[in-house]
Amino acid sequence: TQVLTLFPYTTLFRSAAFGLESFLLANKFIDGGATGVALMVTELLQNASFTPDAASPQWMGLVLPALLLVINLPFVYLAYRTIDRPFAVRTAMGIAALAAVVATVHLPEVTHDKLLGAVFGGFFLGAGIGLAVRGGGVIDGTEVLAIAVSRRLHTTVGDVITMINVVVFSVAAYLLSVETALYSMLTYLAASKTMDFVIEGIEEYTGVTIISSHHEEIRVMITEVLQRGVTVLRGKRGFGRHGHNHDTDVIYCVITRLEVGRLSGEIEKIDPNAFVVMSPVKDITGGIVKKRRHKH
Repeated sequence: TQVLTLFPYTTLFRSAAFGLESFLLANKFIDGGATGVALMVTELLQNASFTPDAASPQWMGLVLPALLLVINLPFVYLAYRTIDRPFAVRTAMGIAALAAVVATVHLPEVTHDKLLGAVFGGFFLGAGIGLAVRGGGVIDGTEVLAIAVSRRLHTTVGDVITMINVVVFSVAAYLLSVETALYSMLTYLAASKTMDFVIEGIEEYTGVTIISSHHEEIRVMITEVLQRGVTVLRGKRGFGRHGHNHDTDVIYCVITRLEVGRLSGEIEKIDPNAFVVMSPVKDITGGIVKKRRHKH
């Protein structure tokens, strides 16, 4: 049951395959990571001088799915050794399903405009990867490598992925062309931003600090109406030239971005003069807050 939690997202594979076939392959662009390597090798094989039988469309149509499986296979094993078995199984099933869709579902080429191909190819591919992460797996093995390396080097996963992609795009500039590498970098940026939004943007956390003389009413509203946890801090007001101050309670809570408007409206009803500070929160653990699926 845990393994199958990845697969209610049927649009995952459709979105990723749509980005690959209808935009990237149509314009001979690549992406970052293992998917980018598979696309680059596919392009090199198509440009190589094979015999007509070997270079038939039927044979070449199986090159990319086969490369997606072969290149990602070591990373699946690495996930099994360094993370855990359920994550490795979900990742293997996700990559296999993506390869199967690319091999069997032939999608039309949407545009040959290079800018549109780079941006929207990255958009649909990033949406597919983001849905995979929300399902508890990945469909690009370099993310697993980045996790393993970051643990050893005590750096961030993002820094490792950036270093990997610098190498991938440098090789693409040498083997393909500088223009292709530059458009592919644009594809990667679009994919990464879309992936971030799918994973975190919809339910991005916001920390809210509230200072009000009606702090008790606001606390009750948050806990009973919004049903969210709060932390009450002891504070002291300090304002004015003569330093007028008195003790007050400071309320702090963490909500999702979708709840910000409702919270602001409720505070406005209780105390229009309340001092409210909102700031983004990267991630949280524990507490009473709407949680998204835990990511490795």
